[in-house]
Amino acid sequence: LTSSNILEVDNILSTKREIKKILIANRSEIAIRISRAATELGFRTVSIYSYEDRFALHRFKTDESYLVGSGLGPIQAYLDYKGIVQIAVNSGCDAIHPGYGFLSENPEFADECAKHNIIFVGPSPKIMRSLGNKVEAKKTAGKAKVPTIPSTGPLPKDLKKCKDLAKKIGYPIMLKASWGGGGRGMRVIRKETELENQINTARREAKSAFGKDDVFFEKLIEKAFHVEVQIIGDTHGNIVHLFERDCSMQRRYQKIIEESPAPEIDRTVIESMAASAVKLASDVKYEGAG
Repeated sequence: LTSSNILEVDNILSTKREIKKILIANRSEIAIRISRAATELGFRTVSIYSYEDRFALHRFKTDESYLVGSGLGPIQAYLDYKGIVQIAVNSGCDAIHPGYGFLSENPEFADECAKHNIIFVGPSPKIMRSLGNKVEAKKTAGKAKVPTIPSTGPLPKDLKKCKDLAKKIGYPIMLKASWGGGGRGMRVIRKETELENQINTARREAKSAFGKDDVFFEKLIEKAFHVEVQIIGDTHGNIVHLFERDCSMQRRYQKIIEESPAPEIDRTVIESMAASAVKLASDVKYEGAG
């Protein structure tokens, strides 16, 4: 759990409801880090585990632990958001922390938490629908006059229409999953003959990782740096950035090293990016860390 995530939990504590017990909707080292931070904050902790993870370390690092997604696969079990929320209700939890990956950017999960009067530690469902989905995030950025890379909406099932969209963007293109991150569903496409196979593969991978198979095209920028701006917002409309992280060192589109400050980017570019991040977050009244 990062310091910004701990601030996110503290931000939740400023509401009238008090958190005494928190369910961690994740696994492995992510769940262990959240458990450690939650324990330091005085919360009782609950973990979940798939059948395949019944001997995993994270389930022994919390006060209570429950099997989730009985009969489902090792990944699908952690995407069973209704089952996860029911475990939280049955075990008397006040809040759920999703960690990152899996359901962390799933608005239906946050909706289900709200339906059962459980605090979702993270942005509201409305914010996730406008920023958690990359296609919607680009539309929101456009309204905020924040520059974006040329891209399409969600790809249709019709292959010919996909080919037409690819020609409009112009090869080479990057195929991306609309939801989630971690490089899942990302594919470089350099010619039309690769299109059908790559789309089908990306859809399957996105469905497996995030429970949604929406994908879209984006213009590929060759030899690009991957730089992120960290932001945090409170419930009173205050947004600040916590500077940048250079995540360019990657393998299969997954980060290996993140460093700050970004060593090879001009500071005027970073300052412009940071201002854009704050502008976009302010426009949607972002709450929490991002």
